[in-house]
Amino acid sequence: MKIAIDAMGGDYGLDVVIPAIAHIRKKKEYDHVCLVLVGDKKQITDKLAKYELKLDNNLFIEHASEVVEMYDQPAKALRNKKDSSMRLALNLVKNKLADACVSAGNTGALVLTAKFVLNTLPGVDRAAILAAFPTEKGFVNVLDLGANISSSSDNLYQFAVLGNTLTKYVHNIENPKVALLNIGSESIKGTDTIKDAAELIKTNPNINYTGFVEGSDIFKGKVDVIVCDGFTGNIALKTSEGLYRFFANSIKKQFTSSLYGKIIAVLCYPLIKRFKKHIDPKEYNGAMIIGLNGIVVKSHGGADIVSFANAIQHTIKSVQTDVLKKLRDNFESE
Repeated sequence: MKIAIDAMGGDYGLDVVIPAIAHIRKKKEYDHVCLVLVGDKKQITDKLAKYELKLDNNLFIEHASEVVEMYDQPAKALRNKKDSSMRLALNLVKNKLADACVSAGNTGALVLTAKFVLNTLPGVDRAAILAAFPTEKGFVNVLDLGANISSSSDNLYQFAVLGNTLTKYVHNIENPKVALLNIGSESIKGTDTIKDAAELIKTNPNINYTGFVEGSDIFKGKVDVIVCDGFTGNIALKTSEGLYRFFANSIKKQFTSSLYGKIIAVLCYPLIKRFKKHIDPKEYNGAMIIGLNGIVVKSHGGADIVSFANAIQHTIKSVQTDVLKKLRDNFESE
């Protein structure tokens, strides 16, 4: 297995990517995984030396002379930065020299470039961004989280098929419950697009469609897959991330505001640690740009070392479960 990594992407670039690589290489279960670091060869070599990492049969460098910055306009990045670390990492996937690509770079540029380089799967009009949200019962996969500002009913139907397939095979959920995100659970509510999408999904016997869910239902664990357009999904994602930070900061403030609070914090630390691990966005980092003719995983641009390592691990799991073939077969049978 070979994973191409955009080593220069994200807010922190090599300062996060290289120590994350060191973290992954310490795990014996990933001894078979070959990592290709795409970016400036000298900078990567210098950073590898700092962490006492040496190039070998499972660690390569693919030189790239350009970097897609976080502020670059996607269309300009596609046209003008053909030798960027992002573009070359995607080219490796296209040319079957890598099984998947991971990048923490500019989301818009990654989605646009990935679609240009890899194209969408036959039968898929648009790719979507899918990621897991924590719930009371585990997690729920939500898509689209921002690849498309608006989506037609056909797009939403395709997202449902994509999300259902990935959840079934990557997460081993035999018959995933699928729902559409709406302003109410009643069938009469929502736009015509949402209602039409619901009717389309109902016609597919392979999808266990349960109806509409509201925003307040996302974290309840009622369903396994939630489908929405990218505008709505991105707001839900950013709201949940902001709520986590608000909650974490509020708890910390209460525990550190007095001696009594500090004593309680010490006593509750094991419980707090488990709870934090369950809801921390770092644990769920690694959103798949699903629907492409290749596996592409988007890490949060501000990811830290642990978070980026998690994105790599999610990518490895997607390759191990052969999810791309499952997705392709599913649409060929449509």
